Amino acid sequence: MMFAVLNPGGRDRDQLFCDGLGNPGAPGHAPVNFHAYAACLGGGFFRDERQVMEGVVLLLVRKRNLRQVLSSIGRLRQRGIKVLVSCKETGAHQVADLLGDVSRWELFQEICSEADAVLTPVSALEPLYRAAGAKRVECVPTPYPVEFSDWDFGVPLNKRRGIFVGTREFGVPSRNHLAAIAMADGLSRELACPIAVVNSEGRRGGMLLKTFQRKNPLFYLLEGPLSYPDYLEVMALHRIVWQLDASSVLGQVAADALLCRMPCLGGNSEIEKIAFPEFYGAPIDHLVEQAKRLLSDDTEWVQATEDASRHAVEKLSFDAVSKRLLDVFASLE
Repeated sequence: MMFAVLNPGGRDRDQLFCDGLGNPGAPGHAPVNFHAYAACLGGGFFRDERQVMEGVVLLLVRKRNLRQVLSSIGRLRQRGIKVLVSCKETGAHQVADLLGDVSRWELFQEICSEADAVLTPVSALEPLYRAAGAKRVECVPTPYPVEFSDWDFGVPLNKRRGIFVGTREFGVPSRNHLAAIAMADGLSRELACPIAVVNSEGRRGGMLLKTFQRKNPLFYLLEGPLSYPDYLEVMALHRIVWQLDASSVLGQVAADALLCRMPCLGGNSEIEKIAFPEFYGAPIDHLVEQAKRLLSDDTEWVQATEDASRHAVEKLSFDAVSKRLLDVFASLE
């Protein structure tokens, strides 16, 4: 059975995963997020429906491709191909932007009702899809290659120090990026441990971050963008990943922490709910105390890391998610 993720009109290049997920330095998109659905089943990621000959397709819905998606559903189903749909951008602010228009909402309703099913990696969106008329809604998290040694970016604990801030985008309120930096900066000063932040917003972001750097000699500003392997290698040099992202996203930051074999605190993504349940939804005061313990107590850190890795292998690995996807596909017959 061929499985393809189709992003009509998207910018990501076509990519086949029939030879496996590849190593971290390989060309193309890393096997994470929606690409990981295709990678875990040896399928492909495409922009044009003509690349798909048979099997099952997951169509990704974006603000600018609603009509394309709707047309593709009809043509694919006429060829006997089962069609699932999902919003490509799952953050609360991104979904609000996608559907904040009458004509787009009506098109979205048509898409949900015409598809064989919705496949969502974020459980928070299940009620929305049902309200839009979806016949079926299946929630399956995006997998991450946690069981493959090539994708293990972990380093020994004695080589790790301090806090890595996982978020970006100062201008998105639900990211709480500035608040996360300010709180991590406070922890850095109190515990005399380093803090690292990647600047992905050019001069404006750099100016804002340098206001922290001038007052804290342990504040390290990294100019982005970094390649994905380089980014993970930098992250892995720290003891914890800290964020306050309340966007209800897939959980790339938390998933990166899993690949780096380290705890992630503060977000409300789907990955955090699964891999870091002891931190998910906790009050901020509790998270701060947890962060202090993880930054200073080796036993606590090892336990939290082992727990997260176990959860990830059981529920987020390529093996675990591929089995769940195949069960969903079989039930569409």
